[in-house]
Amino acid sequence: MSTPEFSRRLFVGGAATAAVAAAAVAAESLGASARATDAASTDTRYPYEGAHQSGILTAQQASSAFLAFDVVATTAAELKSMFQALTTTSRWLTAGGPAPDHGMTATATDNGVLGDDVSADGLTITVSVGPGLFDDRFGLHARKPARLTRMPEFDDDALDRAMCDGDLMLQVCADHPDTVNRALRILLRATRGALAIRWRMDGFLSPSRPDGAPRNLMGFKDGTANSSIAGHEDDLVWTHGGGAEPAWVEGGSYHVVRLIRMNVEFWDRVSVREQSTLIGRERSSGAPLTGSRETDEPAFTGPGADAIAGNAHIRLASNSGRSSSDGSRLLRRGYNYDAGFLPNGNLDMGLIFVTYNQDLERQFATVQRRLSGEPLTDYVSSYGGGYFFVLPGVRGSDDWLGRAMFA
Repeated sequence: MSTPEFSRRLFVGGAATAAVAAAAVAAESLGASARATDAASTDTRYPYEGAHQSGILTAQQASSAFLAFDVVATTAAELKSMFQALTTTSRWLTAGGPAPDHGMTATATDNGVLGDDVSADGLTITVSVGPGLFDDRFGLHARKPARLTRMPEFDDDALDRAMCDGDLMLQVCADHPDTVNRALRILLRATRGALAIRWRMDGFLSPSRPDGAPRNLMGFKDGTANSSIAGHEDDLVWTHGGGAEPAWVEGGSYHVVRLIRMNVEFWDRVSVREQSTLIGRERSSGAPLTGSRETDEPAFTGPGADAIAGNAHIRLASNSGRSSSDGSRLLRRGYNYDAGFLPNGNLDMGLIFVTYNQDLERQFATVQRRLSGEPLTDYVSSYGGGYFFVLPGVRGSDDWLGRAMFA
């Protein structure tokens, strides 16, 4: 396998040594020292190599960025080189450690955002591909994952196609936003000439308050049902080769990213009781209206089940009475976003809804159709995102993202 030009430049020369202790001593104030300690205390590293990419089952980090790209490479060889550079760069970034030093007069490999000695900071870089990559440009049409299509416009959507779709999706997550910023800039530099940004959205994860699942910007806990996925990943998250699926998809996953705008100013004028009725859960505790704890299973049938309205969000999403082992369950990994304000002066904020599926139709699309016409649509509107396929993981030091796709 030929080594991409970027990787040759990246690793030429020895790595410069940097002393964290010296940096702490040089801090000019107690506040600066405390901030440095806080940044260094999150040196969590996730393995880059494995059957699956990190950033799916990985413990959710506080900061994220989602970038969709159009591939502007013109040949299959250029596309392969882009994936190889993306792999080399991601492997280096997620490992942490000092950046290569090529001297003061050379163009720096690193951008210096995190200083010289870089903490891994829980960084994960997850790469997925869109259906457009499998058109007639690169000879990959016969290799397309069987269920990968362009995301349709569901009932109650108001899609802005400028904020939809893409040939490739980068999901970059870390414990701090400056780590995400640094990684994005280096990744874009490594793939310049092959990728052009189509749309981007940055997200943040609220801490548990006081415990349990984090809250979205409507004040409700988000992702409570993820616990029911544990132990069922092989049936609900990971794809398998065979049947209609090409063999190379083994270990991947169908990746849904949806940009959901929340009309928070309208929502904030609604009583807490009405909000809880619309969702089917208590806002304070996250408990279903038929229970007392967040982790209680909602009771959709039997005595007292009518406490959860027939058109409540959680009842529609679960199809009223299907068990927790229902094959349409979703692994969610959502993030809040705050994008400022809209031309009409309203706040532009909401949810980056992210889910991983073994089967798009059986899981995400089925659940989405159940929600058609729910009362909650007076307060939320999906306007962007897309369907993608998470590539299987990198299996060794000589492997690279997407390699089996070209075989």
